[in-house]
Amino acid sequence: MVALATPAERYAPCVIRTERLLLREWRDDDLEPFAAMSADPVVMEHFPALLDPARAAAAIGRIRGHFEREGFGLWAVEVPGVAPFIGFTGVARVPFRSEWIEVGWRLARAHWGKGYASEGARASVDWGFANLAIDEIVSMTVPANVRSQRVMEKLGMVRDPAADFEHPSIPEGSPVRPHWLFRLPRPR
Repeated sequence: MVALATPAERYAPCVIRTERLLLREWRDDDLEPFAAMSADPVVMEHFPALLDPARAAAAIGRIRGHFEREGFGLWAVEVPGVAPFIGFTGVARVPFRSEWIEVGWRLARAHWGKGYASEGARASVDWGFANLAIDEIVSMTVPANVRSQRVMEKLGMVRDPAADFEHPSIPEGSPVRPHWLFRLPRPR
């Protein structure tokens, strides 16, 4: 079971600053750029569907709900002085495998290729190991998502072929249903 250090920290909003990024709570004005990102077919090419504004708002609601339930989750990502919202990254409990804590990220295409995904994911992993009683962090992606696999490798994650799976939330027959699992053990 994943737990925070003390019950008092159940939901203590935090901000994480990296060299270039600010990982922060979601604001209402994040909806428009999040919806635009989630409607971009290139950003969403490895997901089962694009999100319209209503589905994007529902996704933000689920992210906020995760923070309220768990005390951690996916932070909105800002590049101070450059862009108030470029996507998200963080650590979250996997709904269909509650023992897994996953590091995840998604960035707007205009911000790809700058190292932001790796920088934000590294800060998220570091936060997760420092604040959660967990032995590992996982990440998952479809076999064709080479960009995300490169981020996972930069984090030191290793694919566990024995744990590859069919994503239960994606319909059978979908080309994005097969998923590879990557693992990162707690540093010693």
